Amino acid sequence: MSGVSIDHIVSIIIFLAAILLFVGLFGQMVQPAITYQQNRAVATKCSDLLDTMLLSPGSPSKWGQENSTPTGFGVQDPEFTEYQLSAFSLMRLSSATGNLVEYDNPPNTYYTSISPRTGAFLLTPNAQALNYSTALTLLGINDTYGFQLTLTPDITVSITENQACSPLNLSISAMGTGFPFAGASINYCLILVTLAQTEAQYPSYTIQNGATTTDPQGMAYNITFPSVTDPNQVYAFIAYTHLDGIVGVGYHTRVTSTDQYVVPIVQDMASQEVALAHNYDLNTPLPDGSPLQYNATFVILTEDYTLSALSLGSSSSVTNITTPGNTPPTVFLPTCTTGILIVTYQQEGSNQGGVVMMPWGVSSLAFPVTFGGNPQQQEWVATDMRQVTVNNVAYQAKLSLWSTQGTQVTS
Repeated sequence: MSGVSIDHIVSIIIFLAAILLFVGLFGQMVQPAITYQQNRAVATKCSDLLDTMLLSPGSPSKWGQENSTPTGFGVQDPEFTEYQLSAFSLMRLSSATGNLVEYDNPPNTYYTSISPRTGAFLLTPNAQALNYSTALTLLGINDTYGFQLTLTPDITVSITENQACSPLNLSISAMGTGFPFAGASINYCLILVTLAQTEAQYPSYTIQNGATTTDPQGMAYNITFPSVTDPNQVYAFIAYTHLDGIVGVGYHTRVTSTDQYVVPIVQDMASQEVALAHNYDLNTPLPDGSPLQYNATFVILTEDYTLSALSLGSSSSVTNITTPGNTPPTVFLPTCTTGILIVTYQQEGSNQGGVVMMPWGVSSLAFPVTFGGNPQQQEWVATDMRQVTVNNVAYQAKLSLWSTQGTQVTS
């Protein structure tokens, strides 16, 4: 073979190697660019989808107060505009963080229990909840995207008991997202429970109102109640902090019975029916539970941040006995009105008792909301946030969105 032929073969080999090397480098450059464009599209979709959820009440507009499955998904309050959300629509979202509770009335019925702190919880029926897969379909993103919507109160209000009695002494902390809620006004309500002395009576309560302000560290110290002289006094304490239209809520309770208590369970969203069950009937029923005498009252927050009772049927409160193993008594809450169901209770024939609260509308006690899938295991997640109000309580709405198409960056 001549030298010229060998030179041609070597040149061709070098040329082909150069082309292969260029194609490989070009592919490595193009793939991240394609992935970047796809991720950017997800981020744009995230922003649009968040506004779609927050700026539309869905269809029908009051689906949060009904039992039927909506035909359009949105959580805006139908009575308002902009980023004002419906506390009842948020109640119907299937919680991604709540605990599953079984209550056999009717048989094999399951509820989701949410309780950010002790002293208050919300149990809603799974059969009436809007689940994640249905929401994906209503939004038109099933098989394309996954999401998680979270609503977190802007202001975290915490109450600490510094002294149990003579006098009862409390302090309040109000913290924003990374900053103290300094100079805010605080209006508080102390709900003092009086346990019944005979089986013919029922536990009752009185409310003491007061006001204070937070210091530069977001604290309010030495809130005292000289009338509380019993270290076993049952009470609930609710504090409302507000400044320039931003409102936060916190609560604290003290009980003398932690074993047996009344559990308010939302039976029906459309009729606003709430069962007052015995905790021994939840999950695995327990034997030998004591009957519980209770007094149930529904209160709403007025414009001056005090609690006002609304009628439950023919009176402002309902007294009865809930006994494990029996059909629980029920109450019907007012339609279209957010508030707090306060239930004082005690074991029949004893001085053991307590108080439990249930928000009617998640914002009444500033309950957080988490709805959707789990973004933790996703390769790339876009997030966007909005500031919203839920019945005047300030929340931060955050949407996490990811593609389900499985795009990956190669190197």
